[in-house]
Amino acid sequence: MLRLAITLAALALSGAAWSAEPCSVDIHGTDQMTYDLKTINVPASCKTFTVNLQASTLPKNVMGHNWVLAKKDDMKGVIDDGAKAGEANDYVQPGDSRVLAHTHLIELGNKDSVTFDTSKLQAGVAYQFFCSFPFHATMMKGALTFGG
Repeated sequence: MLRLAITLAALALSGAAWSAEPCSVDIHGTDQMTYDLKTINVPASCKTFTVNLQASTLPKNVMGHNWVLAKKDDMKGVIDDGAKAGEANDYVQPGDSRVLAHTHLIELGNKDSVTFDTSKLQAGVAYQFFCSFPFHATMMKGALTFGG
């Protein structure tokens, strides 16, 4: 207990930022085209946020998964354009400014992470995370909130 108090005091003296709220989340894509989370809250105290994705157990061309973040109203357009971009581009159109963050398309229990600057987010805006592999987003999606 004393060690924790000393560490916190040292952080305060050094001016280092410390937050009790986690600035990352682990999420798993399943063989049933679902994520194990339906909601993600990004605390306002986080300057960056990391999403750690673990994929299903099937090959990428059958059941590859990624994690894509966009405003809810942009989701359909991002998915449609991502389908045209194809597997070689992780089903994300290169340079798509509607995409706020995304992982690579992964398979067979592999992992990928993405860290993004939370200054891209605004409290009160509806954000959607989803898998952009064709047809997956119909079931494989969730809501992301910022600052709540």
